[in-house]
Formats: sequence, C-alpha cells, structure tokens
Amino acid sequence: MNSKSSAVEAGPLDTLPKVLLRNAAQYADRPAMRHKDYGIWQTWTWKGLCDEVRAFAIGLKKIGLQRGDAVSIIGDNRPRLYAAIAAVQSLGGVPVPVYQDAVADEMAYVLEHAEVRFAVVGDQEQVDKIISVAERLPKLERIVYDEERGLATYDPARLHSFKHVQDLGREEMRTNSGADAWWLAEIANGKGGDVSVMLYTSGTTGRPKGVMLTYHNIIVSAANGNKFDGFGPHDLLLAYLPMAWVGDHIFSYAQAYMGAMCVCCPESPETVVEDRREIGPTYFFAPPRVFENLLTQVMVRMEDAGWLKKHMFQYFLEVARRSGEQILDGRPVVLRDRLLYRLGDLLVYAPLRNRMGFSRTRVAYTAGEAIGPELFRFYRSLGVNLKQLYGQTEASVYITMQPDGEVYPDTVGRPAPDVEIKIADNGEVMFKSPGVFLKYYKNEAATKQTKTPDGWVHTGDAGFFDQRGHLKIIDRAKDVGRLNGGALIAPKYLENRIKFFPEVREAVAFGQGHDYVTMFINIDPISVGNWAERNNVSYASYQELAGHPRVEEIVAKRVDELNEALSQEPQMAGSQIRRFLILPKELDADDGELTRTQKVRRSFIAERYEALITALYDGAKERQLSIEVTFEDGRKGKIDGDVRIVDMKIYPNPSTEPLREAAE
Repeated sequence: MNSKSSAVEAGPLDTLPKVLLRNAAQYADRPAMRHKDYGIWQTWTWKGLCDEVRAFAIGLKKIGLQRGDAVSIIGDNRPRLYAAIAAVQSLGGVPVPVYQDAVADEMAYVLEHAEVRFAVVGDQEQVDKIISVAERLPKLERIVYDEERGLATYDPARLHSFKHVQDLGREEMRTNSGADAWWLAEIANGKGGDVSVMLYTSGTTGRPKGVMLTYHNIIVSAANGNKFDGFGPHDLLLAYLPMAWVGDHIFSYAQAYMGAMCVCCPESPETVVEDRREIGPTYFFAPPRVFENLLTQVMVRMEDAGWLKKHMFQYFLEVARRSGEQILDGRPVVLRDRLLYRLGDLLVYAPLRNRMGFSRTRVAYTAGEAIGPELFRFYRSLGVNLKQLYGQTEASVYITMQPDGEVYPDTVGRPAPDVEIKIADNGEVMFKSPGVFLKYYKNEAATKQTKTPDGWVHTGDAGFFDQRGHLKIIDRAKDVGRLNGGALIAPKYLENRIKFFPEVREAVAFGQGHDYVTMFINIDPISVGNWAERNNVSYASYQELAGHPRVEEIVAKRVDELNEALSQEPQMAGSQIRRFLILPKELDADDGELTRTQKVRRSFIAERYEALITALYDGAKERQLSIEVTFEDGRKGKIDGDVRIVDMKIYPNPSTEPLREAAE
C-alpha cells in the first residue's frame, strides 16, 4: 500500500472501507474470503480483496456511480457480491441488499422504493427478474452481473459483467496515475455518521421498511460482538444466509472486517452442509430450523444403523445428557461420568460434530425463533457451544446475548454490551444502544412510531426479565391477547411449542376473540417422509402425505402431548388447542404466507384461509379448500381438496389463580 493509504489508516476507523485498508496493510497475506468453485476452495487474501474492491469501485465510477447513489445487491453469497458492497461504500454509495429468492414484484418494490440506480446481481435469474419489472424502475440505469452464463445474447446497453467493470477500473488506473489516490480520497471523505447500508425489514405486517444504518451503528455493534466472544483473525465463518438479512450483514461482513476474520462462501445453497464440514467454521450462526433439520437427518440415519451402532449411540447420548453441558460450562462432574464422556467423545460426539461441520466451532448462535429446549441441550451436550441471542434490524442485530456459563434454553440472555433494556408498562421490550437505526427511509411516521425522541426503540415483542437477570420473550406484543373467557393466548408461544416436535414444520394458532384455541399445522416433509418410507406408506405429493389418516394420528398425538404440558402451566393452561387441521400445502413466501426470513404473516394467512378458520369454530368436521399456489418458476397452479378437522381432549387446569400477563 502507498503512503496515502497509510494516511487513511492513521485516521479513525469509522467506516468499513477504512477498515478494509487497515486489514490489507496489517493482514495482507491472511485469507479474507474463500469460495468453493467447481469443488475447489479458492482464497482471496486481504490485499487481494482490497485490489478487487478498488478495481470494481473505480469501474463503477466510470459507468456513472455517484456519491449517495443506492445500489442493490442481489444473489447468493459470493465474494464478488461482498466486494461490491465494499466498493459501493468506498465511493459513498449506499448498498441495498435484496433477498435473492424474492419474486419479481417484491424485488421491484424494494428497488423502486430505495430509488436504486445500479444493481449488482449474481446471475441470469436475477437479471431476468429485474428486466421483467423494468418499466417500474425508471431510475435504474445499469445492471452488473457476476455469473456470465446465459447472458451472452442479452442487450449490452445497460448490462455489464463484473469482470468488464473491473477491467474498466484497471484500465483507468493504468492510464491515470491519480486514480488510486482519488479512490483513497473518496474513502477518506466517508464519516461514521454516513449511511452504511439500507436493509429492508421482513414485512410481517405490511410492506417492508428500509432501515437506514450508519457506519457508527454497524462498527460499534460488530466490534462489541467480536469482543464479547473473542473473535479475531484466526476465526473462520460460513456465509450462507441471505445477504439482505441484517444478521448476515453483521456477521459475514461487518464483524469479519472488524476482526479480520475469514469468510467462506459455499459452492451452492445445496452444498452448505458438506462445505461446512470441509471448512470447519469456528463461528457459526443458524436459525433453529437449520439445527432441527440437522438433528432430523442424524436420527433418520441412526434408524438405518446396525444394532451395535444404534445401542452405542443411545448409551452415550444418555451420558451426554447427564454431564455434557456441565463439562462444556466448566462445572464439576463426577469422575465416572467425566471418563465416560471422554470415551463418548472419541466414539460418538467428535465424529458427529465432524459430520455436522462443528468440529472446530468455538461459538454457535441461534436466533429468530424459539429453539426447543431438548434440541438446544442436545447440541450443547455434544460439546457445541450453542447460545441464543435476541436482535433486530433496527438494533444492528444485538439486543441481548448469552455469556458463557450463563446459557439457558428458556432465555435470550442479558443485555448485549452498551445496550439498555426496559420493559414498558404494557410488557413490551424496549431498548437503547449505539446500534439504534437512523430512520426508516421515506417513512417518518413509522420512524416516530418505533423510535422515541430520547432514543428508545419499541421492539414490538412482549417479554420480562427473570430472577437471573435474563430476558424472556413471550410473543409479539400485538399478538398477545385473551380468549372470550379471559384466558391468556400467546400464539407464537404455542406455535413454537408444537414446532419442537420433529413432525411439525410450521404452525399458526388462532383464538383472539374466540372461546378456544385452534391451529393450522404444516408437517415436516423430511421427518414425516422418512416415517412413511419406514412404514411402507406410499404417497405422491405433500398434499397426499399431509392428508393421510396415519399422519393425522401422529400429529394429533403431538398436539395431545402439548395440551397435557400446557395444562401444567397456570398462565397457559387455558390456551390448550381444542381443534386443529393439517394444511394440504406448505406455507410459502412466494404465496405471501411467510416473509423471506420465514416468519408467519399472520393477518395475511387469516384472510387467505378465512373459510378454514370459520370451519375450526363452527363445529365442521371438514371443509373444501381451493387455493392458488405459486411455483418456483413463477407459474400459478391450484390445490383442491377436503381438509379434515380434528377435535382434541382438553386437560383440567390445576391452578385456580387468576391469569396475569407478563408485565403485570
């Protein structure tokens, strides 16, 4: 690096492009990114990454990018797309990551609302989606694509390959000796208060909102996250979650830059498990569903194992349940169990961690949904330091975190570093931190509704602190209500409880304004499909499997188990599920039923399936359903059939105490 670069480094590291320059100087030959391409892991060093970013940034300037321009980033996790974020930021632009699986209409809304001038995309699929809605995007001028396959015959007037833009930048540096100094000066002009990125919310209650986060928000949050768990240059993580999600932006980009960590991009979404096993990340994040699917796969394989292996697996799992968590937390364990655990680690736990890709994992986090206590303890008992956090886009992720030694399955931890939390009179969790967002883009009313004048943010979640000082989240504050008889109903709490069972993939509970609780259930096609295979139950589609009487019996047994457990909880005993049905289709983001982060859009589902909800409450035994569905390629289809409704036993409530909400 030249002297001008050193001058930039000498100033405050208040923007991520400045951090990139520091890393290129201090960690020049250390790996910054890896990408598996055609089965081989390719490595970019910090110096090499800086060179790639510089060439692309100067090339973007050559095709018209100006300071303040919004640039959408759309595609799977790829080094070039992460480099594009840094390049845009280095010129004072604002990257706007968009969910790569968004349908064209959803994508058009974000690009139009954000007033995007440039789009950097992964491949032909994303180019086609943008072109299909081009008439709605009058401000969009250029599309830059990474993967060239299939695009050779497209009109090149507004289309450029990533390589072409970089070649423009390199040619400019070759012919203009001041180009490099100009780029460094652009980076030096950036300030901590500038907008670093605009990330759109998942849109559970309406259109997504553009959350504007500054460099100060991002850098302080990333630095605190690294300090909390001791992450640094020797750590490695796998970037596989959507780039438009705030978690990926903080973990795979901001924390990686601040800690000079190495970020690895899988070959494809389908190869994530194998790629994780090969790369062995030391830091891993996944929503509960990923951990659930991993465990399901393990259990399915063990069903096909021989008697000896199966017996050994079950025996040492019991040893792990007794002593694994205590050993992980450094608590005392009797000598016999400690020795058995070491033997189990040699024979079962270590091979299992290796198979799942956790052989080198120091810290793993989960968030977004509640994780089942048994599932949580399973991974921790194997020696995986799995913890929970609670965060939001508006917080630059971190609100609470679980310190080592204080990891509990029923809480989300203590306030994260520099975060203050209070519980409002209505039970809503509120926070204040350096990560608090600047504002919602072009939505002053929503900003004022969410953010108080003195900097406190309404999370929309109901919760309370337990006697250990750890936060417990109950549900979305607006969703917590009461049945007509006065019993408390927290739909998400019920949905999470039923989803702890491996046969259930998704659920939606109803009850507000009614006499009792009912539920829609989606079966898990992997778990139930394997059961069907082992029991010679034939089926040709998800609809057939979901409607099979024996599957209905399995789900009814799980609902009964939940009801029995709820009857022992004084506050929730009145929320036992009186009736349920199994939906003949999976809830899908393409149909608007889930957000792109897989959160249930409750009001949309209530409207779309109004006839089924009516049937749950009018005593009907079944109801005809005819519903339009959207296939992956955008085509429309229809699902028709009768949906059976199952009545459940309600267990007596052992408590006669009046029910109280968490805040009371």
